[in-house]
Amino acid sequence: MNILDKIRNEQVKAERHEFNVGDTIRIHVKIVEGDTERIQQFQGTVIARHGKGIEETFTVRRVQAGQGVERVFPINSPRIDKIEVVRRGDVRRAKLYYLRDKVGKAARVKEMRTK
Repeated sequence: MNILDKIRNEQVKAERHEFNVGDTIRIHVKIVEGDTERIQQFQGTVIARHGKGIEETFTVRRVQAGQGVERVFPINSPRIDKIEVVRRGDVRRAKLYYLRDKVGKAARVKEMRTK
């Protein structure tokens, strides 16, 4: 193992986030404003996951005031306080980019049924 792999392994968070593409999640993000720090929530549907290890990211989309807003978060970012799964989605694709063209009810993802 070279020195870059050692540094990467030190930076990876120990906790595993159990969410998939199609899930609706709530991310608690730390926001720094001057000297103060606060927690802001961002809730939306996960439309993509990229990478692995320290470089792993996920894209979350929500519609706010009639405009689609997407944010890309690194999973191992120190700015992420916690991630909650609000509901599980039932999808058949790895990337849900088609949701960008959908409006209203058509943009919803089916909820996964538990047995």
